Amino acid sequence: MNQLNDNHTNSGEREPLIDWNKTALVVIDLQKWIGQQYAPYSAEMVIANAAKLTHHFRNKGAFVTLVHVSSKDFRDMLSPKLDTAPPKLNMIEGWDEFVPELGVTETDHIISKKQWGAFHGTDLDLQLRRRNMDTIVICGIASGIGVDTTAREAFQHGYNIIFAIDAMTGFTRAEHEHVRNVIFPRIGRIRTTEEILKGI
Repeated sequence: MNQLNDNHTNSGEREPLIDWNKTALVVIDLQKWIGQQYAPYSAEMVIANAAKLTHHFRNKGAFVTLVHVSSKDFRDMLSPKLDTAPPKLNMIEGWDEFVPELGVTETDHIISKKQWGAFHGTDLDLQLRRRNMDTIVICGIASGIGVDTTAREAFQHGYNIIFAIDAMTGFTRAEHEHVRNVIFPRIGRIRTTEEILKGI
């Protein structure tokens, strides 16, 4: 798959941002464990924008993949030795269920992961390739963890990436702005939710 640097043809004509037959939406970790402390966008705004995208992609007959972290006993989760303890998760009842705003349907492909990225140890790449997908639109929480890791994996697998930048957020503004300004422009294209919905 070829990496596209922009959305212009050689003749200078503007090509559509999305080919619905070859583009998948990948939503990262919008599940019930979501807390309240995010920046620069609130969890509510991210969920609302992600819901717009999921509904739009489904209406177009496009491939929607919903990704969540899930475990029965947490013994299959990574537990590296760290200098400081990681933030505690919001482990409420049903913590691994998707937020209701996404309106999970039978046509959605569900990925359960045990780590930050959605490709390692899952069938995401297999399902995308069997459907001849060459592009993913990615959104979710958090920008610098699950979204960034999955995007880097997608880049290394040769996929084109479109970042729905206001349908994702970080644990801090600095985290989000780092990947927004340094990493994402080097591996994909950045668009707002409305630009994606309008196909520009």
